[in-house]
Amino acid sequence: MTKLSVNINKFATIRNSRGGNNPDVVKAAVDAQRFGADGVTVHPRPDERHIRYKDVFEIKKIITTEFNIEGNCQEQKFIDLVLAVKPEQVTLVPDALGQITSNHGWDTIRHMDYLKKIIPIFKNVGIRVSIFVDPVVPMISAAAETGTDRIELYTESYANKFRINREEAIRPYVNAAKKAKEMGLGVNAGHDLDLENLKYFFEHIPGLDEVSIGHALICDALYLGYENAVQLYKRQLKPGNK
Repeated sequence: MTKLSVNINKFATIRNSRGGNNPDVVKAAVDAQRFGADGVTVHPRPDERHIRYKDVFEIKKIITTEFNIEGNCQEQKFIDLVLAVKPEQVTLVPDALGQITSNHGWDTIRHMDYLKKIIPIFKNVGIRVSIFVDPVVPMISAAAETGTDRIELYTESYANKFRINREEAIRPYVNAAKKAKEMGLGVNAGHDLDLENLKYFFEHIPGLDEVSIGHALICDALYLGYENAVQLYKRQLKPGNK
């Protein structure tokens, strides 16, 4: 079964725009699980412009599914947070300070030595590690050498090309996922997956373990309702569903 992890950063963005606690980010995590999500994802950044570090501790208290914390492991504050919270999974993303959103994966060849040093810090306390990568086969092969448990395929390129030529858009991701499975790695995916392109991606990626979706799902929730949106995304991840 491919799991759906709901990224709730956008709830925090709306809350922070006005101050106070509306919408309640912890309730958004509770409800994501209640509505059928298999996990909750947060991506705290050093400036805390959406998810705050305090939020992460509060969400940990109510998690009944899987907790995935994404972020820049080159920030000591992020490392300390993850080690204190001990989520089921940490996803390491090569963000720059102040970056609006993640826009590339790790160069696992260039940063091999660094990744080999940082990954055991999390694995040694029982946290599963996933690293953000582009769908490039040599990068997948090198990822396996870092000691990571999983990769997360960065899917913006797929989403951008999907409407033009879906067969061409999916091809590098199929090749990357096959290589990952050959190397014994789990496969996650995320970024710009939505109700239009998710099912095709799911149907063509072998052994897809998890998708992490936030922006599109929350946008759909504005029109369709939060519970309905979660259920619609879950439906895309069911084999044979029309």
